[in-house]
Amino acid sequence: MGCYVLGFQEIDQTQVAVVGGKGAHLGELSRIEGIRVPAGFCVTTDAFQRIMAEAPSIDDRLDRLSRLKPDDREAIRALSAEIRRTIEGIAIPDDLAATITRALARLGDQAPCAVRSSATAEDLPTASFAGQQDTYLNVVGPAAILQHVSRCWASLFTERAVTYRLRNGFDHRKVHMAVVVQQMVFPQAAGILFTADPVTGNRKVASVEASFGLGEALVSGLVNADVYKVRDGEVVAKAVATKQLAIHASPAGGTQEQAIEPERQEQPALTDAQVVRLAQLGRRIEAHFGYPQDIEWCLVDDCFQFVQSR
Repeated sequence: MGCYVLGFQEIDQTQVAVVGGKGAHLGELSRIEGIRVPAGFCVTTDAFQRIMAEAPSIDDRLDRLSRLKPDDREAIRALSAEIRRTIEGIAIPDDLAATITRALARLGDQAPCAVRSSATAEDLPTASFAGQQDTYLNVVGPAAILQHVSRCWASLFTERAVTYRLRNGFDHRKVHMAVVVQQMVFPQAAGILFTADPVTGNRKVASVEASFGLGEALVSGLVNADVYKVRDGEVVAKAVATKQLAIHASPAGGTQEQAIEPERQEQPALTDAQVVRLAQLGRRIEAHFGYPQDIEWCLVDDCFQFVQSR
């Protein structure tokens, strides 16, 4: 029997094969002194491989898939949809479901969670799979979380991911999917911190992008972000965007877009002091990993929490 669930505290960056790129980075991030990461666990690739073994029909479909050309769009679309439906339709075996549910109970049975895909080939320097797999926010209750874990497994076979692998000669069978389940945070502001300026590559200048509400608005390109540049502990440049929308958690689960009141649209999402503090935390993370990082952060009650670094 494999190991199906690992808590963040049991994970470090050497375990990409077990928890995928995202999971390994999160485990490592949660080990850094003074860096706060919302609690969570990973459903390992052992669980994914067991699910795949439950459906013999998948094997034949993977064979057919690997014979397609990257330009056979119709065939890829049809076959990958079949594979996704099959994976989502597999009942999670009782012992596996119980293991996941037990881990969930430690976070709080009804605690809202983010459920994120973490592929084993993700975020490798040689292969940029980032953003090709799914993230589900504000998922509540064991049944819903198990369902979204299945969806994350299936997202390894989105049309885009399949085409990417065909184009780059990756074997569909060699890429596995882990799933990160993490306590949801409800931030006032969120965004991305680059410890080296993404435009110039200058490692002395950190760049912060910030918007109100959840960071997904920014990642998905829905909103313009405020941009701050920090050098030697001070804000050296600042461009405040007009922010008309924010994504917030909705009470029924999932997320919703909300309009920002006109008088807040021109307000910066962070104070200069917060930006400087965030940049300092970013330097600590960068020092730990040893190279510039691209970090997803949330501001909750004047405290920064980190949900990704790569």
